Amino acid sequence: MQNKTLLITGGTGSFGNAVLQRFLNSDEFQEIRIFSRDEKKQDDMRKKLNNPKVKFYIGDARDYRSVEEAVRGVDYIFHAAALKQVPSCEFFPIQAVKTNILGAENVLEAAILHKVKRVVILSTDKAVYPINAMGMSKALMEKVMIAMSRNINGSGSVLCGTRYGNVMASRGSVIPLFVEQVKNGKPITITDPNMTRFMMSLNEAVDLVLYAFENGKQGDIFVQKSPAATIETLVEAIKQIFNADNSTRIIGTRHGEKLYETLVTREDMVKAEDLGSYYRIPADTRDLNYEKYFSEGEEKISQVEEYNSHNTKRLNIEETKKILLNLEYIKEELKGLNR
Repeated sequence: MQNKTLLITGGTGSFGNAVLQRFLNSDEFQEIRIFSRDEKKQDDMRKKLNNPKVKFYIGDARDYRSVEEAVRGVDYIFHAAALKQVPSCEFFPIQAVKTNILGAENVLEAAILHKVKRVVILSTDKAVYPINAMGMSKALMEKVMIAMSRNINGSGSVLCGTRYGNVMASRGSVIPLFVEQVKNGKPITITDPNMTRFMMSLNEAVDLVLYAFENGKQGDIFVQKSPAATIETLVEAIKQIFNADNSTRIIGTRHGEKLYETLVTREDMVKAEDLGSYYRIPADTRDLNYEKYFSEGEEKISQVEEYNSHNTKRLNIEETKKILLNLEYIKEELKGLNR
């Protein structure tokens, strides 16, 4: 991949920073472009990195012209730009549509026009059996990618995607909130003690995207198998790590939240390929001749179980602590307490 150019949309976020750390000091890319609408974060990143390999593009995924300008001359794209907060998307669903669906369409259209070799879009477990606006918009983003991938064989571009659960300690996630509450001696606010969430590190999220980047075919979606923990277990693990005795306060489920998250539907599990650490979900390539598909059903769909955070490996407190203690965020917070 020498002399190649990589574009990361939403590149000033947690994922963009993590990908940069992988490639910054390697010769795999001669140029890495960061595309986002936040000039402050771009300026902070520019000063921190001080690396001529990294180029910054101000723009918005909603604005096709700004997207096309950033895509011109690019070989590969990781599309991470998105509205990710469930409550804010619930209150402003049209904004989720504009960024998560139409923004993705802009990136994919520009990529095909400029013959980008490979595009990996980043999706979420909330796109599976979605009940909130964020998940619904991400589900439609996946459908847009698959639909566009059907018609571009021979174009030189490959469109594929990844789907993963909550990234631990990423911006806006619950772990930094719990740690802050612990440090300030405040009650820890729990939505539902029995709620489960997949536990995935930022490095694992990057590994998944790179796996899709190297192995994806048209319309594929890749899912990493991840363990899960209840919110109650997560809180207890954090309290033990920080030697805290904060009380807990149950505040109830927030707008658009589920008791558990699903990464692969029962319907997709029928066709999913088990790759060991990952599932590969191939694209549905059926045409519009519905009759030949609907005249006979698939009995095995009713016999397969979905893959969700309730039926994956369940972490106990000690296992959760072990995972948390490997996070750079937790290491830094512990260092700060010991200074």
